[in-house]
Amino acid sequence: MGGMPESVPVRCPACRREHVYTTPSYPCTCGAPVSPPLDRRTAPTAVAHRAWDEDWVTVACASCGRRDQWPHPELGCPCGTVLRLPVCGAPPPVARPGAGPGPVPHPVRRPPFHPVTIRTARDAVTAAALYLRWLGYRDIRRADQRPPSGIGLAARGLLAQVDPTVRPASLRDVECLWLTAMTESAECVYFSLAGYAEAARVRADGLGIPLFVLDLTGTPQPVNAVADDLNATGT
Repeated sequence: MGGMPESVPVRCPACRREHVYTTPSYPCTCGAPVSPPLDRRTAPTAVAHRAWDEDWVTVACASCGRRDQWPHPELGCPCGTVLRLPVCGAPPPVARPGAGPGPVPHPVRRPPFHPVTIRTARDAVTAAALYLRWLGYRDIRRADQRPPSGIGLAARGLLAQVDPTVRPASLRDVECLWLTAMTESAECVYFSLAGYAEAARVRADGLGIPLFVLDLTGTPQPVNAVADDLNATGT
């Protein structure tokens, strides 16, 4: 389970168009590539409504056995239908002795970050979640409180905001994230697709908030010094 990528034929149930889908490969903490194993016996389904729990699937690394959550395989058909491809039985995460829900210590040499191309708002959230996991955070989930703009992500001791809009993040956006994180006694980090207003950058520097810009390759780019430090050292 979770070996090398595979390519499978996929037929869109809406327009009957044929596609070839190749499963993406994600980096396990141990450095080995992990790909969700597709269930060839089950037909893909059209995505009508989004649910966070359904957007992720638990996959075991074939090298070390670690179970992590990765984006559920999907394919966008030119007719406008989004297809969710079935995955072979994905059990819930298995607790390991001594492993808590917080950040995972990285090896001395971290594997390179493998981004996902950003085409939609969901891709931006996925890219930020993958990056946070690469930094060492685990159990990434939707935040309990919805931010004024964008989408909130949370991990133990961390609150992140992902803004996939074309408007630069404002001073108010940054301050709202900081205040919410303060009430939860958590650190915070901001990801924006369109950058930041100057006042927002100055305020973030004063509050020690890491700011990242998501480029369309899905690679978060540090905007300030505290983000540079986080990118270099992880959790």
